[in-house]
Amino acid sequence: MDLLHSIRVSSTGLSAHRLKLNVIADNLANAQTTRTEEGGPYRRKMVVFEAAPVKRFGDVLGSKMCGGSVKCESEYDQASCHTCEDPLPELDAAGVEVTKIVKSQEDFALIYNPSHPDADPVTGYVAMPNVDILAEMADMVVARRAYDASAAAIGNAKAMIIKALEIGK
Repeated sequence: MDLLHSIRVSSTGLSAHRLKLNVIADNLANAQTTRTEEGGPYRRKMVVFEAAPVKRFGDVLGSKMCGGSVKCESEYDQASCHTCEDPLPELDAAGVEVTKIVKSQEDFALIYNPSHPDADPVTGYVAMPNVDILAEMADMVVARRAYDASAAAIGNAKAMIIKALEIGK
C-alpha cells in the first residue's frame, strides 16, 4: 500500500466518525424529548460501520457524471478515464463506511411525573427517551479519539510524502 492509499483509508475513517459524532450530538440533544413526529419519546440512534473498499476519486467522479459514464473527448482523457461498465480495479486497502443508522429498541424509562404534559393520565408516568447520557459521552470520546487518530495518520502520511520529495532534491 502506498502513502496515498493510506490517506484514502484514513479519510474513510474521518468521514465515518464525523457522522458518528453528529449522531451522538443528535442523541444528546434529544435526551429529554418526550414527543416526536413519529409519536412517543425519542429513540436513541446508533451508527453501523462496515468495511468497504476504498474508492478512487476517478471512480466516484465517473459514477456521478453523465448518468454514470464519463464522456471522453481528448486523447489524454481517453487514456485515463473509464465508464461504469469498465471500472478501475478496486484498491487492496479496505476503509470503513457507515452502512446504516438504526434506532435502539431498548425500553423507555418510565418516570413518575403526573404534572408533565406527556404523562399517562391514569398512572402519571412519563416515557423518557432511551438515551443514556453517560454512554453517549463515552461513545463520543471514543469516536473523537478515532477521528483524531485518522487525522494524525493523514498528517503523518503527508509528512512522509513531503520528506520523500525532499530526498529527490
